[in-house]
Amino acid sequence: MSEVLESLPTPPPDVPAPAPLPEPEVILRTHGLTRAFHEVKAVNGVDLELRRGEVYGFLGRNGAGKTTTLRMLMGILRPDQGDIELLGQRVRRVRAAQKQHLGYVSQEQVFYPWMTALELGRFVSGFYPRWDDTRFQQLLRVLDVPKDRKSAQLSGGTRMKLGLALALAHRPPLLILDEPTAGLDPVARREFLDILRDQVRREGQTALFSSHLVGEVEEVAHRIGILHDGRLRFQGSLDTLRQSVRRVVLETSPEQLPYGLSLVRRERLPDGRLGLVLFGTPGDWATSPFAEVAEPLSLENIFLAYARRSDET
Repeated sequence: MSEVLESLPTPPPDVPAPAPLPEPEVILRTHGLTRAFHEVKAVNGVDLELRRGEVYGFLGRNGAGKTTTLRMLMGILRPDQGDIELLGQRVRRVRAAQKQHLGYVSQEQVFYPWMTALELGRFVSGFYPRWDDTRFQQLLRVLDVPKDRKSAQLSGGTRMKLGLALALAHRPPLLILDEPTAGLDPVARREFLDILRDQVRREGQTALFSSHLVGEVEEVAHRIGILHDGRLRFQGSLDTLRQSVRRVVLETSPEQLPYGLSLVRRERLPDGRLGLVLFGTPGDWATSPFAEVAEPLSLENIFLAYARRSDET
């Protein structure tokens, strides 16, 4: 429960609800976000950009630095370097005033086990001056969450939906979802993704959706960022990624890559030939000597190319 409480703003007693912030086209932007633990840089110079009304898929394998990034965005961790621009306000660390405009769902929903959904709603409402209890109870009905059952008696999928209802009840412009489908069965995962997609479409909210599952990101995301070893390796639309990353198989390694193409991953194939996964604009591919032999890749294979190290050979 401690992490959930850390992510909540301090409840201001008897303070009127803050005036709604104007929502710029860019809801969230980070500049050189960096955080190290001892000698290891978990996040290394990350520049994110989230636009209004989109689902941004934050893709990376376990340990890539996704959760550390999200904890900095929630103000739970302080960046060693860099800053955060949230709803037009640039800060070094997200504070209580900014948290009131965020909805957060962590990968493990930890609630007081003796509290029912309604009791949890009353508890959490104290942290958000703009809490809408009618909206919360409507969400419980839509998400099929029992109002009067203790949280300890709920299944994992239902607990995740309860977490989403708590995050949405104050109508935040930005949702931060840290691997919310981890551990859910296929039916619960499908329901959650459908709800997320519908919520963004109907309410015009923005969602930062962290996952290591390529398929679900492909289903719901408008744009994605691929994080590997704490660095943002790609940021852009899915169509741009598919058109830009291709694979060529060569007999020998070229002395240098054609102009405009950059290396994503190098691998030695079982037959001794060299496989190169390269990034370039469609125009650069069209004019390169590899134009006729380059093959497109699925999103999953593109992600694997970014997330795995090149062979040493």
